[in-house]
Amino acid sequence: RRHPRQRGGQGRGLLLPAEEAAGVDLTLPASAASAAAVAAGAAWAVADAASAVGALAQSVGQSVGLASGEVATRALSAMDTPQLLAVAAALGWASGLRLYAVVFLTGLAGWIGWVQLPPGLVLLENPLVLGAAGLMLFIEFFADKIPGLDSLWDATHSVVRIPAGAALAAAVFGGDSATWAMVAALMGGTLAATAQAAKSTTRAAINTSPEPFSNIGASLLGDFAVPGMLWLSWAHPMAFFIALGITLIVTLVLLVVFWRFLRGFVARVRGLFGGGAAA
Repeated sequence: RRHPRQRGGQGRGLLLPAEEAAGVDLTLPASAASAAAVAAGAAWAVADAASAVGALAQSVGQSVGLASGEVATRALSAMDTPQLLAVAAALGWASGLRLYAVVFLTGLAGWIGWVQLPPGLVLLENPLVLGAAGLMLFIEFFADKIPGLDSLWDATHSVVRIPAGAALAAAVFGGDSATWAMVAALMGGTLAATAQAAKSTTRAAINTSPEPFSNIGASLLGDFAVPGMLWLSWAHPMAFFIALGITLIVTLVLLVVFWRFLRGFVARVRGLFGGGAAA
């Protein structure tokens, strides 16, 4: 019996050596060979489709990454350096007065879409950050209007407001400019410290008065000043710098006046108790 390959390709199967010796023909029928060919073609088609899907997914991922980078770049490039400095200064100064209000209002404005936050401040849009800042803002709103408690609140938050103001100001520039980020951090920390010192001194002087209305009035003034200055830094940077300059001058004057008043008040109290003890 002749091997199929020796019959001019008439057969479609192959004989194994053992079967050749035994004379057994394992030639596949034509229909089975066709089915195997179809199955192999289908497997190759599936492999090609999977490869195409993988390439498409990779392309989509790259496109999303590029789109996110472009959004962040546009958010930063849409604001020139003076406006970025104005926002950084506003965040630093306002943090010295109402840190939680700064975090909540800035994050809320970005989350709603009122402003395009720089990449370094996008974290403030996180719902968890908004929720925590909103809760602390609610507590601070009432604590800041109670005589005595407001000074205690300011004293405990003095270690938080100044570094937070520096960090928020530096985050305006993010990692795109280390030099400007350092300048913003120094500026933000200094403004936060100035605002914190002025607020603490003023409220301590006001607390020497027994009536609560002056205390509440000063607190409400801060409640309105913070969102007003934040809005001004985004909408009218030059006007913000003018307002900030006037505010700093007034702040320094108040620091000198109220510091002298507190020194005189403490001296009178010591004299009163000292005179009583001597008598």
